[in-house]
Amino acid sequence: MTQTFDTIIVGAGMVGAALATGLGQQGIRVALIDQASPAPYQPDSHPDIRVSALSAGSERYLASLGAWPRILAMRATPYCRLAVWDETPNPLKRLVPRSLTEVEFDANSLGAPHLGHIVENSITQLALWQTAETETDVTLITGHSVRDLVQSTEYATVTLDDGSQLQAQLVVGADGAMSRVRELAGIGVTRDQYEQQALVISVRYRGNVEDITWQGFYPSGPRAFLPLHSAGEQHPGESWASLVWYDHPARLDELKAMGEQQLMAEIQQHFPERLPELTHIDARASFPIARQHAKHYYQNRVVLAGDAAHTINPLAGQGVNLGFQDAQCLQGVLKEARRGGEDLASAHWLKLYEHRRRPANQRMMLTMDLFYHLFSNAIPPVHLARNLGLGAARVLPFARNRVARYAMGLDEQLPAPIQQIVNRLPGLGGL
Repeated sequence: MTQTFDTIIVGAGMVGAALATGLGQQGIRVALIDQASPAPYQPDSHPDIRVSALSAGSERYLASLGAWPRILAMRATPYCRLAVWDETPNPLKRLVPRSLTEVEFDANSLGAPHLGHIVENSITQLALWQTAETETDVTLITGHSVRDLVQSTEYATVTLDDGSQLQAQLVVGADGAMSRVRELAGIGVTRDQYEQQALVISVRYRGNVEDITWQGFYPSGPRAFLPLHSAGEQHPGESWASLVWYDHPARLDELKAMGEQQLMAEIQQHFPERLPELTHIDARASFPIARQHAKHYYQNRVVLAGDAAHTINPLAGQGVNLGFQDAQCLQGVLKEARRGGEDLASAHWLKLYEHRRRPANQRMMLTMDLFYHLFSNAIPPVHLARNLGLGAARVLPFARNRVARYAMGLDEQLPAPIQQIVNRLPGLGGL
């Protein structure tokens, strides 16, 4: 027997679960499909290796869904400051004092209580899964993957790996960068692989939970510190953090092969001096870095959201925030389609969704590329230019704060001078 819904969402990760919740709250019947349900929360568990910096804009969206209080009831670490500086050794550094090339964004100067929260991905997903479960119009289907997808003029039919079938007006692919839905819909992608990969390391350090996240830039890539929660009574006076080390794959393979003490010494030696004293390394994993963009966001009765539509350099942790913006936009567009009694897969509404999201996602992708290429080299003229740029950002707080407010989701546009630079970058034509 074929089950019928208004919308089928494939992928119950953070973006898919958020969209399912939002659509369910609007009375749109949703089937949410994933191969596994999230693990229950364990207060004493060690932190997830995957974490995200959720912006103020994402927090507002998650609060509207009812998920944000659930996240706060588990684990979330607010950060009030973000620091960026250049660590590249170069004779020209003496021309620009270090004190002038470190830029720090502070929530107080933005009139905000914090810049964002560092949250484990598993916790965000679990909170959204819990909110989805409370919606009567959301049906959770776990333990299955999509085997086939057929589209007609009236509906799309999804066949699962057990042979069961689901029908809906619209199928949403929220199933990640290697999206099966995107493949079945025949939507191609453009993809650029970066030379570096990212090594993520969960550590404990001596000291209280810090309120700052920072990145020091090296020719091989940035090295970042993201504060997490207290290590609890079992480790008094210690806190958890996530470290990110960008480098060439061969170098990261060396680091992953090291024992705990050797790796700890390597980190303390090669990370910026402000890194707290480490006491324990809990987990490590490396991830490839690629920029990928779907050639279309929709095809007939299929639409893409989150990593299925786009992946970016994780330099500023904007990936999941862009995904939540996709979900919120698509949720609003489908609400208008339903209000007008129209087909949820109407080309008019799906085209409007792509028109709103593709340029915004492309801007962020190219902005991250600009930072990546600007900082990931030691060419003297470029090195001097970026130090002068950091110095200018330091002494021009208005422009600096406007960029920060854009990244936080508080402002919808970049400052005009920055926007003009981004608009001149190749790849924005035809948007």
